[in-house]
Amino acid sequence: MARSRRAKRGRGRSRGTTHHRPGGTRAEGGAGRRPPDPPAAAPRIAIVDWLRGAALVGMTVFHFAYDLEFFGIEARGYADQPHWRHLATTVAGSFLFFAGASLVLAHPRDIRWPRWGRRLATVALAALAISVVTWFVTPKSWIFFGILHMIAVASVVGLAFVRAPWWGPAVAAVAVLAIDRAVHGALPDATAWYWIGLSSDTPVTSDFRPVFPWLAPVLLGVAAAKWCARGGLLEVLARPRLDGRAGRLLRFIGRNSLVYYLLHQPVLFALFWAWLRLPGPQPRNPPCAPIAVV
Repeated sequence: MARSRRAKRGRGRSRGTTHHRPGGTRAEGGAGRRPPDPPAAAPRIAIVDWLRGAALVGMTVFHFAYDLEFFGIEARGYADQPHWRHLATTVAGSFLFFAGASLVLAHPRDIRWPRWGRRLATVALAALAISVVTWFVTPKSWIFFGILHMIAVASVVGLAFVRAPWWGPAVAAVAVLAIDRAVHGALPDATAWYWIGLSSDTPVTSDFRPVFPWLAPVLLGVAAAKWCARGGLLEVLARPRLDGRAGRLLRFIGRNSLVYYLLHQPVLFALFWAWLRLPGPQPRNPPCAPIAVV
């Protein structure tokens, strides 16, 4: 009897050890296991924060040169030299490129509408604050459509390409550049149209990044991030931790890019103002009207 009961228990265990899902997919282990769903958000990539932080340092260098001219320490036109202008253009393009890439990294599977809405509202309010402040401080060259305004618009336009294949935003970026070259000057020279970028006149403003052509780097950032995700390169890019002292500092700046952007120029202005109040030789050049700023 004992042997009979043990045999029955053994047969019961044998019948219950393997379970199958419909279609023959095993529930546990094995080559037929269903792959897990992708995460709702990609892991933070240290090198992206590092590059964004490096761009912010480059922006600070340009603004230092700009402030030298603004406060009359250097002659007029100092910050308008080609190397400074190239630096400003490179920094602005990198900001917009990473803004597009961040859309893909933040929404790899589904669009996370609450997170997207909060980010859009934050950037839009920051852009509005810059417009209000510059309207009172430098009314003749106030910023009505600078880089933060462009990032806010790009956050809406770029979202349409997050679910598209990688070549979709790449083709759209080429189209933006082609339209800017072919149709430039088609819109009236009025403030209501300047933000599009297809007017023949360039407005007097301290920072001007219109939709054409500055939507192109945003779309290229979306395309690059999607291409990397498709080829499995995001995991490779996430491996370097950049934990050195300089790496940690740049990553910290990159993670807090908006706060840094809003605070760095007021800090530079305050330092220059305090420096010029110290006893010593005064600037030989009069302070100038603001020039284009990143």
